[in-house]
Parts: sequence; C-alpha cells; structure tokens
Amino acid sequence: MSLLLSVSQLRGPLLSQLRPSSSIIVRKMSSIEQFKQSPHKLLVIPGPIEVSDEVLFANAHPSVSHVSPDFIPVLGDCIRMMRTVVDTAEGQPFLIAGSGTLGWDQIAANLVEPGENALVLHSGYFGDSFAECLETYGANVDQLKAEIGSAVSQEAIAEALNKKKYKLLTFTHVDTSTAVLSDAKSIVETVRRISPDTLVALDGVCSVASEEIHMDQWDVDVIISASQKGLGTPPGLSILVASKRAMQAFSSRKSRPTSYYGSWKKWLPIMKAYESGKPAYFATPPVNLIYAFHASLSKITKSAPSLSNRYELHREASRRIKTAAKELGLNQLPLDSAFAANGMTALWYPDGLGAGDIIPRLLKKGIVVAGGLHVDAKDKYFRIGHMGITAVEKSRDDVDTVIKALEETLAEAAAEK
Repeated sequence: MSLLLSVSQLRGPLLSQLRPSSSIIVRKMSSIEQFKQSPHKLLVIPGPIEVSDEVLFANAHPSVSHVSPDFIPVLGDCIRMMRTVVDTAEGQPFLIAGSGTLGWDQIAANLVEPGENALVLHSGYFGDSFAECLETYGANVDQLKAEIGSAVSQEAIAEALNKKKYKLLTFTHVDTSTAVLSDAKSIVETVRRISPDTLVALDGVCSVASEEIHMDQWDVDVIISASQKGLGTPPGLSILVASKRAMQAFSSRKSRPTSYYGSWKKWLPIMKAYESGKPAYFATPPVNLIYAFHASLSKITKSAPSLSNRYELHREASRRIKTAAKELGLNQLPLDSAFAANGMTALWYPDGLGAGDIIPRLLKKGIVVAGGLHVDAKDKYFRIGHMGITAVEKSRDDVDTVIKALEETLAEAAAEK
C-alpha cells in the first residue's frame, strides 16, 4: 500500500491503522508554519516532557554527516548556548549521545580516581544511584541521607566535611523521585567554607532550565543534565558543563580515566573543535537530536521570555498546581515549601485512594502523570511535571487542563468509593 499524506493527516485512528509494512510517502513541509504534531495525550510526567512543534520539526531535519559544514556550527552554537543556560562564562560543556545517567559516569570516571573519597547528599532515589555509580568506578562513598521529603541540612554537611577530606561532593538539585529541591547556593557556600578544594557536582537532570542556576556565581564545579526535561528536547542527549577547577582536577589526575566512551580525553578535543568551527570525530553525535536541541536552546536563550522570566513562569505554574492540589485536600511529599521543586509536584494519594483510582482516570482524560518512585513510598504518591512549554507557554492552557482533570478525577474516585 502506498499513501501520499501530509504530516497533519498522519494522526489519530488513521496513524494507528497503518501497518508496519505500509509504504508511506510524507509530503515535505516547506516551513515550520505548516507543521503541527499529531493530537496526543498531554505528557506531564517529570520528563520526558511536551516539546514544541519547532523542536520536532528540527528533529525531522534530513540526515546529514556529523562532519558536514552545515552541521558543525549547529553543534558549536549548542555548546555556547549551554553556557548561557547555566550562567557560566568559561565552563566547558560536553554534549554526548546518552541519557542523563551518562553524566554520573563522566563525573565518576574523570574527576574521581579509585580510592578517593566522595560524599553524596541523598534527597531521594537518585542519591543511591549516583553513589552506586561512583562506587562502580572505585570511589569510597559516604552518603548523607535526608528524611523523605526533605533535603540534607547545612549542619549535617558541615559536620561530615569536618570529619573527612572529600575529593567530591554531589547532590541532586531536584530529585525526580521526591520533587525535593536542594539549596544549591548554600550547599556550595558550606563546602567552600570548610573544604574549599572539594569539587561540587550538581545533578541538574530535573532542574536545568526550570530552576534558577548560576554556575559561576555559586561556584559550582560540574552541572549535569539531559535533553528531555527542562531543556525541552526528546531524550537521548547527555549534557555536562565543567568548571575550570574541575577541568584542572581532570588534567592533574594521576591515572587515566576509567571509562572509554565517557573519557574527557576523548571528548574534550571534539567539543573544542566544533566550537571553533572545525570537524572532529570520536563517536558519532546524534545529529538530528542536536538540530532539535539547537531549536530549543535558541528559544530558551535568544527569544522571549528571558531566562529570568522563564524561571518565574515555572514558579507560577508550580504555585498554581500546588495551590489547587492543597484546595483539593492533597498533601505534597516535600515536607516544607522551601524544599519543593518548581518544575514538578509530588502528591500523596488521599486517604482511601490509590494509584488505580487516580492514574487511569487521568489517562482517560488525556493526562499522563507518573506514579511514585521512591522505594520507601512508591505506591503512596504520584508526580506531575510542569516544565518547559507546559509552564512557559500559557496559551497552551496545560496547567488549567491538569487542574481541571485532577478536580474531576478526585470527585469521581471519591464518589465511587
């Protein structure tokens, strides 16, 4: 079967009926104005998130060589724009095919040598995972674990740093499992006061571009992220920015990096080459995804709203979701509003109701939320993401849609009980 269809026609029941063996010829769109993504359920999990038509259109760029003169400046621009996103003048970005998890491996393989000490601040599921990654590469790891729903206190951090010398301290800026936001600025201030040479790594997979970050001003050494959350791009790109201090620590290490694919000895020349406008090769970058990332970063860094306004729009969306949830009798997992993320919300199920009462009903209303993830309470709460265009583009009415669906779902579930 051969079909000639425009992208706008490839939607709904027709798309689902097309067999894998069908030969589909899609008419080329001459401009972004003609491209609209197919209707779909509203994706409001804490990543992947909704992405714009512009980003998806860019992702559909014709396949080109990764050393093509057309592609080289695209990757170079992405490197420069990432500095703007995390507010650094001289930090070194690394954009590598992989998930956000690859950021952990890069930190562990390049900045910590086997036998050196690392301190992991634990505010949820991802603290354990980061610790396991560091141990895999030979680090001696201690964890400071906060009560579920809270972040590690500055007093506890200070006490640990006074007891032992650490090469690295890591923390999850927003733990996706708990929606707990750690105070990045205060954490770094505590480290610099007590152990100024300790490297500080911020896991920003669920915070970059949705939570305020000032890498240079706060003196953060490493920030890691991923394309599919606040950065508004499909999954598949691991993003890391390293400070001068971090790069000096890497250059002065006594042993070689303990990863081949994640080695900065391999990737640093690649990043520098592309930024200078020259091709280079170690491993093939995700070319089409880089085009999509470029479209999203251009919107974030070069268009209205400004970065500062984007952060305020995320705070506004967060307030609206959390206020509506409170009025409906739902309690947040974070114990204090000071610990609550602005890009997502974690809510306990009301008494007498569970996942089966809430999540399927929301799904029937076209809303996709996430269940719990923290091992100690995963069946007792659910999570709503409100990052990127869901928070920033008010004309989409995503926040209103979620609130209305949540109101209806709770009323229906309570009536059935």
